[in-house]
Amino acid sequence: MLEKIHCATVLPGLNWAVPIGISFFTFQAVGYLMDVYYQRIKAERNWWDYMLFVSFFPQIMSGPISKAKDLLPQIKSYRHFDETMASQGLKWFVWGLFLKVMMADRLGMYVDKVLDNYMFNSGTSCLLATIYYSFQIYGDFAGYSFMALGVGKLMGFNLINNFQRPYLSTSITDFWRRWHISLSTWLKDYVYIPLGGSRCSKARNYWNIFMTFLVSGIWHGANWTFVFWGILHGVFQIIEKMFGWQKVNTTNLPVRIGRIFLTFTLVTIAWIFFRQPTIGDAFGVIERIVTDHGALFKPSNKDVVFSLLSIGIVACVDLTREFMPKRFYQFTQAPTAIRWCVYWALLLLVLLSGVFDSSQFIYVSF
Repeated sequence: MLEKIHCATVLPGLNWAVPIGISFFTFQAVGYLMDVYYQRIKAERNWWDYMLFVSFFPQIMSGPISKAKDLLPQIKSYRHFDETMASQGLKWFVWGLFLKVMMADRLGMYVDKVLDNYMFNSGTSCLLATIYYSFQIYGDFAGYSFMALGVGKLMGFNLINNFQRPYLSTSITDFWRRWHISLSTWLKDYVYIPLGGSRCSKARNYWNIFMTFLVSGIWHGANWTFVFWGILHGVFQIIEKMFGWQKVNTTNLPVRIGRIFLTFTLVTIAWIFFRQPTIGDAFGVIERIVTDHGALFKPSNKDVVFSLLSIGIVACVDLTREFMPKRFYQFTQAPTAIRWCVYWALLLLVLLSGVFDSSQFIYVSF
C-alpha cells in the first residue's frame, strides 16, 4: 500500500544503531547509571558485582530488566540452598518451557506458513494466524521470562515476574501493567517521569505518553513497523485517558468480558505491524482479513490438536488465577502426590509433543 505512493517502509538512518546493542544489557546498564545520577542508589565500587549485575545470565537475553536496588543486594548477600525456593524455581521453569516449546513454537509453524505468504492465503487463514501470533509471542516471551525466573530461584535470586495474565486486561493501559512489566517500569521511571509524567497539563501528559511509546517502538527495531506499533499503543492509551476509560469500573462481569475482548482485539491488530516486515505487508494482511473470507488453511490433525490443547491449558490456568484465585490457591495446597502428578504430566506433555527445533526466542533480536 505505502509502496504505491512511494513511501519507504524500512526506517533509514537507524540501522547503524543496531550493532550498539540497544538490548536488555544496555537497558539494565542505563538504568543503573540514571539511578546513580539521581542519587537513588550509591555507585557500586566492586567491579565484579557490577559486571554480574549487568550481565546476569538468566535474564540477559530477553529480560526481565532488573533494577540495581533489587538485584545488587542479592548478589552481595550470602545465599544457601533453599529447598522451597528451588522447588518453586523448577515449577516456573517447567511452565515457561511449556509456553515456549508446546504453545509458542507449535503455533509459530502455522503463523509462519500463513503470514509469510499472506497474499496466497485467505483472509480467514490470516485472521487465525494473527490470533495465533498473539498467543505465540506471549508464550515465547513469557516462557523465557518464567524460565529465567525459575533459574534465578534455583540459584537463590528473586527476579521480577514479567507477566501477569496480559490478555485478560480491561484496557491498553492495564495491558502495559501486565505485559513486559519490567520494560513498562523502566520506561515509566527513565522516560515518562523525566519528561514530566502526569504532573503537567493534559496536552503535555498526552505528549509524554506518545513519546514514551515511540521510544518503546524504536527500541524494538530500526523499522517503521516497530515505530508504528509503538505509536498505536501510545495513541490507544491517550484516547483512553482522554475519555477516562482506563478507570471504568469492571466489577460487572459482562462489561469486564467485553472490555477484555476489545483490548485483546486492539492488541492483536497492533501485533500485525509488529510481526510483518513492512507496513505495507501489515496493511496487506489486514486487507485480506477484511475482504477475503475464503477457505481456511488447515495444518495436520496433530498440529491442530496440540495447538488447541496448549492454548486451552494456558487459558484455563490464566482464567483460574484471574477469576478464581482461591481455587488456584487450593490447588497449590493440595496433597503433594496430586500436585506432582500434574507437574510431571505437564513435563511429559512437553517432551512428547513439544517442538524442539532450536527456534530462537523472538525477543532475543531486540
